[in-house]
Amino acid sequence: MNLPIESRLQFTPDLNICRILNGMWQVSGGHGRINPQAAIEAMFQYVDAGFTTWDLADHYGPAEDFIGEFRRQMIAMRGQEALANIQAFTKWVPRPGKMTRQLVEKNIDISLRRMNVESLDLMQFHWWEYQDKNYLDALKYMTELQTEGKIKHLALTNFDTEHLKIIIEAGIKIVSNQVQFSLVDRRPQVNMVQFCQQHDIKLFTYGTVCGGLLSEKYLDKSELRGFDLATTSLKKYKNMIDAWGGWQLFQELLTTLKQIADKHKVSIANVAVRYILDQPAVGGVIVGARLGVSEHIADNAQVFSFSLDAEDSDRIDAVSRQSRDLYEIIGDCGDEYRR
Repeated sequence: MNLPIESRLQFTPDLNICRILNGMWQVSGGHGRINPQAAIEAMFQYVDAGFTTWDLADHYGPAEDFIGEFRRQMIAMRGQEALANIQAFTKWVPRPGKMTRQLVEKNIDISLRRMNVESLDLMQFHWWEYQDKNYLDALKYMTELQTEGKIKHLALTNFDTEHLKIIIEAGIKIVSNQVQFSLVDRRPQVNMVQFCQQHDIKLFTYGTVCGGLLSEKYLDKSELRGFDLATTSLKKYKNMIDAWGGWQLFQELLTTLKQIADKHKVSIANVAVRYILDQPAVGGVIVGARLGVSEHIADNAQVFSFSLDAEDSDRIDAVSRQSRDLYEIIGDCGDEYRR
């Protein structure tokens, strides 16, 4: 399988990435047991199909270790040059508090060691408490480590527009922000997208298929409750659907998406991803990979086989207009983590 050229993005001068990123949150627990050997084998399948870009974090269980082992096996089997086509974007999620150069470097070094790299392609930084201004110190020290070569590019995850602006005005170069963005959660369209366009910042989006809820599997199904919500993702995004407009409106959305999907001979998930990929400032969509458990490689590839027309978008938007305003209910991007 070869993905078309439009599946790629020249994200930075040195990083050409796949616009569907393989999300590794699913190996962190809460999504079923992962067999490490099967997971590494699946990683080869993703990369060979053209899905070369990985999204992970220091707290996603063994995710960084999986990248490290995958890289070792890749070198052993195909040589060092094969690694040039692979990108791995990690995150650092520290507890709030005083940030020293020593503390920041120690944590960056842990990721370097676990991932078996000399320099991190992208360090995506998350901070829990805006009232604690030490996040600016952490970013300042990471900028120093970037100058020294330990980090190639600095990014954020789940920062709102106000604090992204504070960081940019402090002179810190940020290339991307990772946020929740889907047909259910359109909060980035309020302020974030416009700000990112103005400052040449890309958005990497998660929750775009709502943990799998945006799929044929849940069309015409009665509302999920309790034991039906078997994974952390299902629980999280069912709550988001409840806040957005509830199960009945969600079924209306799925029905509309199914009609559009049938028209293009693709899946509901493909339509959901394509819509967000087409939004301004969006660099890529993160789709969870339950490595060695269930793969969606062939289905994900279909995202690049079609385009949504104006009629498709209008039909989707007509359903969205019936929903509640999540920006009003929750706040800006990432505010759900700080309430």
